[in-house]
Amino acid sequence: MRTTAVGVFKIATRGPGDVAGLMAMIDSGAIDPTSILAILGKTEGNGGVNDFTREYAVAALCTALAPKLGLSSQAVEQRIAFVMSGGTEGVLTPHLTVFTRSEAERPAGMSGKRLRIGIAHTRDFLPEEIGRSAQITETAAAVTAAMADAGITDPADIHFVQIKCPLLTSDRIETANARGNKTATIGSYSSMAYSRGASALGVAVALGEIAPDVRDEDVLRRYDLFSNVASTSSGIELLHNVVIVFGNSASSASEFEIGHAVMDDAIDATAVMSALKGVGLGATPQPGRELVNIFAKAEASPDGTIRGFRHTMLEDTDISSTRHARAAVGGLIAGLAGTGAVYVSGGAEHQGPAGGGPVAVIARLS
Repeated sequence: MRTTAVGVFKIATRGPGDVAGLMAMIDSGAIDPTSILAILGKTEGNGGVNDFTREYAVAALCTALAPKLGLSSQAVEQRIAFVMSGGTEGVLTPHLTVFTRSEAERPAGMSGKRLRIGIAHTRDFLPEEIGRSAQITETAAAVTAAMADAGITDPADIHFVQIKCPLLTSDRIETANARGNKTATIGSYSSMAYSRGASALGVAVALGEIAPDVRDEDVLRRYDLFSNVASTSSGIELLHNVVIVFGNSASSASEFEIGHAVMDDAIDATAVMSALKGVGLGATPQPGRELVNIFAKAEASPDGTIRGFRHTMLEDTDISSTRHARAAVGGLIAGLAGTGAVYVSGGAEHQGPAGGGPVAVIARLS
């Protein structure tokens, strides 16, 4: 198995179109643009159907990277896995996390498993396939392909799977209707949840967390079916799923390590601390370890309660529940991490137990 080194760079942004920080790191030689494999970003949009900050951010990045790579903007988007998550409510900070990968020799004396990543894409989905078994099956296959790309064979070594998935618009729904087909929902906003949920179930199937016989009617209903490592984010800017797997491997020459835990609810600080402790960043951090970023899912508990007390996030017609949840979980994690520059994504359908969600931590080891 080839030995690779993964680089991880967190860059603050002043707006969804701000690429200055990334370009400065490329121009200084800190980042080789040809080694960029994936870019995750938090943008200050509303995270909803009409959040065009995600598409704007990807377009700005592709335009800036095109001359550096000698490619068209469209080719850049095919080469690099882009996942933009809208919504930086509360104390969350807009930022990019850039992941690079290159061939490298494992240094003598390096011990333990280190970070490896891999990417894959599904085919484009028909509108009537979004939120249904076709999306689950295709996502599972893409997760398997991304694991192979990462050089990881054991699902136990996978600590986070980030997916960007599509949603339904009125035009896409009408296209299906014109062919005599019905979509999973006729609501664009609700379609985001269906797409996220089906994608997460695809991760669970691929990693053996649940049986493969998942049915259309299980999506957003069988909340006992979930993945402990899936993080899915839907957007208007694509028609297929982009899959990025993060794990550890003894064949990695990276100076980074990833670990994870699962939050049982939106105020589960114990799980966040467990994830930090898993990479040596607990209450008493191990020497020579530094926090790079935390990635987490957040949602309003669908039963309307948190630890026996009623919450009103699902009943607020002014602010969507996903925005409430991002702010709440973002504040919790920021307080424990000491920074608001963390990646918290709203809508955790089938991503961890209902009302909770996975939380992953990447640490740098000196």
